[in-house]
Amino acid sequence: MAVDFELIFGMHSIAAALKNPRRVHTKLVATDEGLVELSRKHQINPKNLNVKIEMASSHQLQEDAKRLCSYMDVEFSRVPSGLFLETSPLETYQLQDFIKAPTGRFLALDQITDVHNGAAILRSACFYGVTGVLIPSSKSFGLTPSFYRIASGATEYVNLIRVNSLSRAVGQLNDAGFLTVGLSEHSSENLSQADLRAQDKICLLLGAEETGLSHAVARLVQKNMSLPSQGEIKSLNVASAAAIAMEKCFGI
Repeated sequence: MAVDFELIFGMHSIAAALKNPRRVHTKLVATDEGLVELSRKHQINPKNLNVKIEMASSHQLQEDAKRLCSYMDVEFSRVPSGLFLETSPLETYQLQDFIKAPTGRFLALDQITDVHNGAAILRSACFYGVTGVLIPSSKSFGLTPSFYRIASGATEYVNLIRVNSLSRAVGQLNDAGFLTVGLSEHSSENLSQADLRAQDKICLLLGAEETGLSHAVARLVQKNMSLPSQGEIKSLNVASAAAIAMEKCFGI
């Protein structure tokens, strides 16, 4: 069954979505305390919102969210902050919308399915001013209520670019003059010693923790680079590795 709305959990994420003119909101369900905190922390006056506000007890709010999650066929987790937002699906873009620009910072996520990692990466991408994040249509995390909560509003500011084939997208980026850099623990080339921040057009590619970049993608990137360990632990969580790699590629 197709679902024509999204649920957003988390105070920061809800505030960012309410300020996003590309969203059309259905309703904001809130406790008295949740509405007060939204106003206090984010200077949002509920009277000025173009959205239906439904007041609920703490128990009723959790039950309403649980029912909607069941309808959406997504896992329910307890709603924090005393409010949740039902809104229109987030707009996604095509690579062609950006590829001809003279500059661009892109991130591409290959087979990353965990919502915690995906959301943390999106938050870092927003911090580093990434132009867009390429997400394959299959074998990727979903934009669930928990994802929005963890992303802390980043999805409202970073352009999400859906691609059917990430390997084909890498080829298009190469042809358009982008430097494509894949993070791989098997590479002997050290990303920490490279200076890529002067690149006007660059795309950093990250793969799943267990398998890394898929072969079809890895063979097309122009540079495969690693973050060598300096201690006893030899690998990083992909979200942590992404933040370090973004500093090397996109930092000032």
